[in-house]
Amino acid sequence: MREQAWQRSRSSQQRRTRTGWRAVPAAAAVAVGVGVLTMGALTPPAASAATRPDTVQQGLSALVADEGIPAALASVQGRDGRNRTYTAGVGDLATGSEVPRDGQVRIGSNTKTFTAVVVLQLVGEGKMGLDAPVDTYLPGVVRGEGIDGRRIKVRQLLQQTSGLPNYSNYLGDDVRHFEPRELLDIALRHKAEFDPGEKWKYSNTNYVLAGLIVEKVTHRTLAHEIDRRIIKKIGLRHTYFPAAGDVTIREPHPTGYYRDSAGAPLQDVTEFDPSWAWAAGQMISTNSDLDRFFSELLTGSLLKPAQRVQMRGTTVPAEETFGPGARYGLGLVSKPLSCGGLYWGHGGSYPGYETRGGATVGGRAANVAVSMQLSDEATRGRVDRIVDAALCR
Repeated sequence: MREQAWQRSRSSQQRRTRTGWRAVPAAAAVAVGVGVLTMGALTPPAASAATRPDTVQQGLSALVADEGIPAALASVQGRDGRNRTYTAGVGDLATGSEVPRDGQVRIGSNTKTFTAVVVLQLVGEGKMGLDAPVDTYLPGVVRGEGIDGRRIKVRQLLQQTSGLPNYSNYLGDDVRHFEPRELLDIALRHKAEFDPGEKWKYSNTNYVLAGLIVEKVTHRTLAHEIDRRIIKKIGLRHTYFPAAGDVTIREPHPTGYYRDSAGAPLQDVTEFDPSWAWAAGQMISTNSDLDRFFSELLTGSLLKPAQRVQMRGTTVPAEETFGPGARYGLGLVSKPLSCGGLYWGHGGSYPGYETRGGATVGGRAANVAVSMQLSDEATRGRVDRIVDAALCR
């Protein structure tokens, strides 16, 4: 989904993010202990970087100064595997604290790529088939108006071509803990968007369903499989899938903010139950861990060669969500670089945070995070250009 600005209705503020339209009622501010600050409080200190200012540092500093974003963080991995980290702005508007270097953030829909990797690993082990119907694994579960799990392939879940309606469009004001099956059931109350394979449309339901299939096939939780198969395997020391009921962020992190309309006060939404996003967007990580993850995914041992080819080999246009030239594979997005070639990543948008980035097959990687969910295409484009500059320099 290409994120749109927060939009206000009489009962809720809805936002369209990479993890879908999410209703966040005004009452949610009380539920998560929100503090409110005016834009006048936004006077960030001078930005810092691991080295002298360069195009990445300048881009982050300009983003904070021009767009009113409290904090911006970046990590750039060179072909030698070494990382540079950058920060700009303030970590917390109330205290004026520094932005933690390479701090943890909620990574939103980057979680989809982790889920897709587990599915593809199971395919490589012969435990699942990409072209098997969903009913092979969850018989009789996926039924609704125009919806039939016997006609939807696993591949179509990962590529967002199933036609399943997006449950997060229908959550309304319900701010609470959700079980994954509840999320699927919400989607199944609504009509299919189109016949399977007919077109492409971003839907969180695809990845919740993929996560449920993983659990059925492995007899373990999705969180366990992601931890065992990815996080521990490649040493992502600052990445995790929050446990049920965990609304916190474990390690140093910038405070995450939300604004319900242009010029409105910023609200602290750092602590937030992430269960509504589950396999589609629940994880927490750092920019440097995302650099490592996407780099290993392209050239390392996370996937067997056949599954790596499947993930990137057949892509479909996804410009309406991810911008000019973007194409969607199996949980992985390709975007053109200004210097030629492509980079592969995903990106994520979540209450309080926005992330962009990815890696090239040549060994470079870059990820940028900001401490506010972005509300317009122009600002997102500025973040994308910082990623481009980091990968092209």
